[in-house]
Amino acid sequence: MFNPTEVEILKKCLSKLEKGFSLPGFENPADWAAVENILSQVAEKMHNNYPYFHPLYAGQMLKPPSPVARLAYALSLYINPNNHALDGSKASSPMEKEAVMQLAGMFGWKDQYLGHLTGGGTMANLEALWVAGKIHPGKKIIASELSHYTHQRISEVLGLPFGTVICDNSGRMEVTALEAELAKGDVGTVVVTLGTTGTGSVDPLAPILKLRNRYGFRVHVDAAYGGYFVLASNLSSEARSHFDVIDQADSIVIDPHKHGLQPYGCGCILFKDTRVGRFYKHDSPYTYFTEAELHLGEISLECSRAGAAAVALWATLKQFPVEKGGAMAEGMGRCHQASKNLYRHISQDDRFIPLFEPATDIVIWAPKAGSLSEVSERSQDIFRACAENDLHLALLNYPSRLLPAHWQHIEKDREYVTCLRSCLMKWEHIDWVDEIWTRLTAVL
Repeated sequence: MFNPTEVEILKKCLSKLEKGFSLPGFENPADWAAVENILSQVAEKMHNNYPYFHPLYAGQMLKPPSPVARLAYALSLYINPNNHALDGSKASSPMEKEAVMQLAGMFGWKDQYLGHLTGGGTMANLEALWVAGKIHPGKKIIASELSHYTHQRISEVLGLPFGTVICDNSGRMEVTALEAELAKGDVGTVVVTLGTTGTGSVDPLAPILKLRNRYGFRVHVDAAYGGYFVLASNLSSEARSHFDVIDQADSIVIDPHKHGLQPYGCGCILFKDTRVGRFYKHDSPYTYFTEAELHLGEISLECSRAGAAAVALWATLKQFPVEKGGAMAEGMGRCHQASKNLYRHISQDDRFIPLFEPATDIVIWAPKAGSLSEVSERSQDIFRACAENDLHLALLNYPSRLLPAHWQHIEKDREYVTCLRSCLMKWEHIDWVDEIWTRLTAVL
C-alpha cells in the first residue's frame, strides 16, 4: 500500500518546485503537533474502509491511482491551481489541454475536437446532453435500460424528455427496439454505452451509427467506464467492431479516474464538432483578463476545477501513453484477460451459473439454485462470507426477463435476481484470479 520511496521522491520534487520562485521568504504558520495529531486520527478513521487498493478487493469500480499520479497530484497542491482561468493555472491549464489532446487522439480525434476535464462522468455527461438539447431543443434523450441512472436524472435537470430501450440477453441495447423508437420522430440523442457500469456490456455502436444516417439524431458515447478498452488487443471481435467506430460519435465521455489510474475526480468530455463551443460563450471580466488564449472556463459549465487533476493526468500520460501496444494498452488487456479467466472458472464449476461472457472486465455470476429467490438469497450469503474471508465482491440486481437461455431451468419467481459481481480492473488482478477463486469456493 505504501512505499517510503514515494515520500523521498516528493521531498526532492518539492525542493525543486520551491526553487522555481525567487520570492522573499515568509512563514506559513502551522501547529505541527496538532497537524500530526489530527492526521493520526484520520489514519485511524480510514481503517473503516474496504481495502480498495488490494487485488482481493474485486467489487465496485475502485482502482488506486498510479504512484506518478498520486505524487503529481500532491506536488501540485502546494500551488493549488484552479483550471478555470489561465490567470489561476498558467502551468496546469496547458497541461490539461495536452492531456485532453491525448485522450481525444486515443479515440481517433487528432485534428479537430473540443474538450476538457471535469469533476467526473456525471458532469461530463451533463455537458454532453446539455449541448444535445441545444442542438435538438425539446427532443428526447434515449439510452439502454441498463445505462447509468444519471442519464435520466440529467435529462430531468435539463428539462428534456427521456426514454429507455430494452436490452438483449447480453445486456446490450436492442437495435430493433431502438429503431422502433426512432421511427416516432421525437428522438434527438441516443446514448450508447461502451462498458455499462452494471455488467460491462458494450452497446452495438456500429449499427446505431448506420441508423443515424437515416434518422438524423446525435450519438453520444458514454465510455466513462469502458473507454480505455479501445486500446486493448484481446477484445472479442463483436466488442472490437464497436470500439473501432467510436471516432464517428458526436460526443464521448471518459473517466480517467476509473481505468486511467487517476485520483477522484477526473472525468473528460469530448465533442467532435468544435462549433459547439458557441453554446458556452460568456464573459467574466474578473477572471479572463490577462491572457488572450482560450481559458478552459470558457468551454466548461463548471467554474473552479482542480488543476491538480490535470497535473496528475498529464504526469500519468507521460509514463503510460494512451497508444496501441503501450503499457496502458497492455494493462487494459490484462484486465480483460483476468475477467475471462474468472469466467472460465465459473463456467466449469457446476455450483455456479454465469450471466454471460465478459465484454470488458466485469464478471456476473450466481450460485445455482431452484428459483431466483433462492439464487438471490445464496448470492447475498456468499457475498457476506467472502468479505469475512477478505475477498470483497459486489452484488447486482439483474432483470429476470433478460436472463440468457442457460438460466431457463431456474424458476423465475421474481422480477430481479441478485447476482455476484466482480470488477477485475486492477492490472494485478490477472495474477490473483486463482487466489480469488480459492477464497470464493472456500466459503461454499
